[in-house]
Amino acid sequence: MNIRPECFRPGEDWLRPNGHEIREVLALAGLSGSQAARILGLGHQGGRTVRRWTGDDSPIPFAAWAILCDLAGLGAIWRESPHA
Repeated sequence: MNIRPECFRPGEDWLRPNGHEIREVLALAGLSGSQAARILGLGHQGGRTVRRWTGDDSPIPFAAWAILCDLAGLGAIWRESPHA
């Protein structure tokens, strides 16, 4: 897995993941961008939002990242740092 450990820290110590890291977590979770958008409740343009995150055009919010990490089996990063 090529995701920086700082991306798994709780909110205030969190380092925002880049597009490659977001794509890796989506793959680990077995989700397409549109599936992730639906799960995250991003609305009818949600797939576009996810594409902007994975393309490094827009930053992913911590809450969305934390949910995706949990779905990928990487733990509840808002509580702990499983990969530190």
